[in-house]
Amino acid sequence: MQYRRLGSTGLKVSEVSLGSWLTYGNGVGDETAISTIHQAFESGINFFDTANVYNRGEAEKVVGKALSKYTRSDYVLATKAFFPMGDGPNDRGLSRKHIMEAFHASLKRLNVDYVDILYCHRYDPDTPVEETLRAFDDLIRQGKVLYAGISEWTAAQIEEAMRVSDAKLLNRFVVNQPQYSMLKREIEKEVIPVSEKNGVGQVVFSPLAQGFLTGKYKSMNDFPKDSRAANEKMNVFVHRFLSEDVFEKIGKLSAIADEAGIPLAQMALSWILRLKNISSALIGASRPEQVAQNAKASGTVLSADTLAAIERVLGDA
Repeated sequence: MQYRRLGSTGLKVSEVSLGSWLTYGNGVGDETAISTIHQAFESGINFFDTANVYNRGEAEKVVGKALSKYTRSDYVLATKAFFPMGDGPNDRGLSRKHIMEAFHASLKRLNVDYVDILYCHRYDPDTPVEETLRAFDDLIRQGKVLYAGISEWTAAQIEEAMRVSDAKLLNRFVVNQPQYSMLKREIEKEVIPVSEKNGVGQVVFSPLAQGFLTGKYKSMNDFPKDSRAANEKMNVFVHRFLSEDVFEKIGKLSAIADEAGIPLAQMALSWILRLKNISSALIGASRPEQVAQNAKASGTVLSADTLAAIERVLGDA
């Protein structure tokens, strides 16, 4: 496993990281989830991601339990706040009240004294950015959060946050967690350039497009029984990739991977890591063997011919 700096910070994170969205505390049994997290750590992955909203805190509990066997300084832990955690008007968003209450509840579920990264899980149009930044700044000054991040913010929203941080002498956001894969490349146009200018690194989720870039889905109606697409608890986001055009691209990409002598999933992750602004590719895994295989993408450099062939297939994906 190789490691990269998180944006412009000195924090080193594994090129492949492990998340718990749609899986732990929900679609995957706790024992399997814990075994998968342990396999990730043994594979050199030091970066683990969760969020309070993932099955209303259950994912945090599983991640915290799994990581409790390791020395706290040996891993990087991230969680998030924004989405509703209750029915009240202040049980959501990025107000100071919700951030503080939601974050301290996350610490209890994770059973840790601090997290390395706390993300704004989305942009909150109802809360002034300065209020959010001050709450994060206070948590950082208290030592309960080491770095501040955002997820799925636009380039304009990132720039707004940077202006306010600098004007008010508040800690900046240093990491962004957007969706990015061979099949979803929107961040290349504006988000990455703005992030590079401001020292913000990307930790991208869904790098394998909900499993479609593993090659296990062969057609619109051919889903393996143990796959995410066949699991009613996890397939809510799968159908956005269901199209004949996607399957045609996957077939061509599989042929390129075969020519390169590596699995399609490994090629897809290595393709993401070709960009310097990517700090880590955040995978999801429901079995230990999946994370062990995907971890091998770290350090794999695709040839210029392979990258050119991929680009011809993807076009404006």
